[in-house]
Amino acid sequence: ISLTQDEREKGIDNIISSAKKWGADKSKLKEIVERIQHLGEFPGIEHMAPFFYSRKETLLDYLAKDTLCVVVEKDLVYSKAEKFYGLVLEEFQNTVADGDIAVSPEEFYQSDKELIQHLAKGRELFLDSMKVSVESDTTVHFNVKPGLTLPSKFEAFTEQVIQWEERKWKTQVIAPTKGQVRRAHELLGEYGLTVDVDLGYISSGFVFPDEKKVFVAEHEIFGRSHKHRYRRKPKSQSFQRGFKDLKPGDFLVHVDYGIGQYWGTRELETGVGGGEFLEILYADAEKLYIPMDGLGYIQKYMGTGEASPPLNKLGSVGWKRQKSEVKKIIREMAEDLLNLYAARELAQGVVYSENLVLMQEFADSFEFEETDDQMKAIDEIVEDLEKIKPMDRLVCGDVGYGKTEVAMRAAFKVVLDKKQVALLVPTTILAQQHLNTFRERFRNYPVNINMVSRFRTAREQKQILEKVQNGAVDIIIGTHRLLSNDVKFADLGLIIIDEEQRFGVKHKEKLKKLRTSVDIMTLTATPIPRTLHFSLMGVRDLSVIETPPSDRLAIKTFIRKFDEKLIRDSILRELDRGGQIFFVHNKVHSIHSVGEMIRKIIPGIRMGIAHGQLPEKRLEDVMKKFIDGEIDLLLCTTIIESGLDIPSANTIIVNRADQFGLAQLYQLRGRVGRYKHQAYAYFLIPGTMGISSDARKRLCAIEEMNELGAGFQLAARDMEIRGVGNMLGHDQSGHIATIGFDLYFKLLEETIKELKGEKTEKRIEPEIDFHIKGFIPKEYIPDLNQRLEIYRRLQLIDDLGELNKLEHELQDRYGNMPEYVEKLLTLLDVRILCQKLHISKALMKKGEACFEIETTTPISPEKITGMVDRNFRFLSEYQIGIRVQRKGWKDDLKTVINYLGQIHERVVKK
Repeated sequence: ISLTQDEREKGIDNIISSAKKWGADKSKLKEIVERIQHLGEFPGIEHMAPFFYSRKETLLDYLAKDTLCVVVEKDLVYSKAEKFYGLVLEEFQNTVADGDIAVSPEEFYQSDKELIQHLAKGRELFLDSMKVSVESDTTVHFNVKPGLTLPSKFEAFTEQVIQWEERKWKTQVIAPTKGQVRRAHELLGEYGLTVDVDLGYISSGFVFPDEKKVFVAEHEIFGRSHKHRYRRKPKSQSFQRGFKDLKPGDFLVHVDYGIGQYWGTRELETGVGGGEFLEILYADAEKLYIPMDGLGYIQKYMGTGEASPPLNKLGSVGWKRQKSEVKKIIREMAEDLLNLYAARELAQGVVYSENLVLMQEFADSFEFEETDDQMKAIDEIVEDLEKIKPMDRLVCGDVGYGKTEVAMRAAFKVVLDKKQVALLVPTTILAQQHLNTFRERFRNYPVNINMVSRFRTAREQKQILEKVQNGAVDIIIGTHRLLSNDVKFADLGLIIIDEEQRFGVKHKEKLKKLRTSVDIMTLTATPIPRTLHFSLMGVRDLSVIETPPSDRLAIKTFIRKFDEKLIRDSILRELDRGGQIFFVHNKVHSIHSVGEMIRKIIPGIRMGIAHGQLPEKRLEDVMKKFIDGEIDLLLCTTIIESGLDIPSANTIIVNRADQFGLAQLYQLRGRVGRYKHQAYAYFLIPGTMGISSDARKRLCAIEEMNELGAGFQLAARDMEIRGVGNMLGHDQSGHIATIGFDLYFKLLEETIKELKGEKTEKRIEPEIDFHIKGFIPKEYIPDLNQRLEIYRRLQLIDDLGELNKLEHELQDRYGNMPEYVEKLLTLLDVRILCQKLHISKALMKKGEACFEIETTTPISPEKITGMVDRNFRFLSEYQIGIRVQRKGWKDDLKTVINYLGQIHERVVKK
């Protein structure tokens, strides 16, 4: 980008300050400046990196001198370090040989030899499972053996303990929670066994023969049982995009002033002191400065993907008129929505029994630890199934986040009451994979699971469907074949739909008719805008699984121009670490020519080709070989788009990515990164000039939303690009473009509550002036977007427990809080209590905090009269005063919070 002289000088200043922070010396800085001035524009970072990083640091440099470093399996660690550094050197040499610019590995990476030397400078402890070194004064050998395999049966464990006791061996059970320690104690006591039970965690048991001790993990006896509790979030909370990706030029919506354009932040001095403000441009070049404690009134503008919205004029009636017009349209649509909602509420469904013991047993046999969001979704579905109203729930969760387990819990509950379950999937391959998964998960239970798809012959399908009709099949898995007229059920209780957006209009119409009589659960990673919109409106219930499994890594995503060298390098990199590759080319007529190209650039590669036009047996054979690791690269169409789960496949290359929808791109990317290894996705395009503006937006969105759990956010972005669509005959996209989706949704939510007759209390924003200023210093959270997001989150909090959680998060992420942040959080304590008590104003006057109370307050004088003392008094009917000792801001605010907390205890909680 060509820059003006002013912009260039400002940029140079920024680079110098950054380089100083990173440790570059003055001579290098001078060279950077000369390079920039000589080129006349900014060079890429590849030119500057050697100068910025003149001093290499590693994680070990940050450890104290007396830190003990524990190296587990020394030979393996050093071997992997050597192999990794060799790979880095090879990549560097290949890049230089091709004439590309690259920074020497020595600038960024520590070699294996440097690692060994670095560790040797401090204290080391080596833990090796194999005894390969000679005994010496510095080695200690523990004769530890793996524990016995226990079949998660208490009876088998008791028999084994009796045998150990006869040999005079001591048994110790390790349990992760106090409740499990207590349960183990009680059960073992009933059998008269002398077994110690201690609190702690081990992944599996082990035997220590020299000491005649056996250690057993609690879950090896009872199965896994570790449930978390969670705080329920509003269903729209996950949808909010916040300010994490806010950048100058983005549009913002202020509730009172309308649409403006964000220009950045500025430090300003005002009558009540200085601070950091957001600078927002409005029509006629007028500017609005929003203080950081005013972020609750603004949100990012989300339109319909069309042209940029016109800026509103400050102080004009135009914005108010726009809002009132949209409100009128919204009211009409809300009435239609309510009619649909009411019809659903009146429908009668099946109330499933609790079956607590069997449900718990099934849950305990799950081999992984559930995430909080998974447990929340499971609990919500169990609640739905135990109600008379038919369930219609959308479970939105990222690929690999455990939606299938949620579905299997629901299916198990339904099958326990002798009802049938139909699992509807978009592809034959996914049907086969679900069949394998369900059969493995239900293997210990007498549940008959089968499948109809084109992998079955016509005769086999007929036999299976007969069994479905007479009730011999409990769970049937299939593609849209299950919606055919010849499919009859003995007693269908639940339909699970995987990726509803992949089904055609006719199929969706048939599903819509079933919704009033059968429980329906839909699983999706990226819901279509209309589905998401309906869920957010309350017409369909919504569960969001946002928490990734503990060892999951975000997929590194690259948009690149088609290049044979890039394809070769990315494939070889995956093969070098023993992995597999998906190569997606969605045109059957030219797929074999792409295969020839791959074989030419990588001779000898084991490659299979899969597409929908292959005969069923051949397609099944290719897929099985890829799943079994007999094929390195699967060249395929989007037949692998949904649900395929192959942990060893961690690189995907998608040709002509510009021709795919956003949900498709996201689903394709989700075929990799299913395990703990780093995964890579390459989206290839012919060049930036040959793609449409919408395709450009989609590709930018998929690359930008690269963090874990971005599926729901991508659905929101898809809504922005495509529009919400035609809802109930009304074209809403124009109205959303007028005020932005976030505000549109907020107004619709308020209107629906109003029409339902639900009481909606206006959130009170109290004016607080205690002559105490709290803020987040730039030194504490240097990144502007992170700082803005924390401010926004603080202002949306209306619960003291949530504030405490955020306080702990700040300390964990950014370290001990400076005094200004402590002041900010303590003032928020006061604000939250004021909101709950409907206090509109709090001022400090001559050593007394004076509070003005709204007439809507829950405070009644008779309930708090007993609190009156020398520090607490009534100033008038709607005013109270709290005296402070003026010993410092902490003591003053502590006194205020203490009295307000007592009032809240007496009034609100009773």
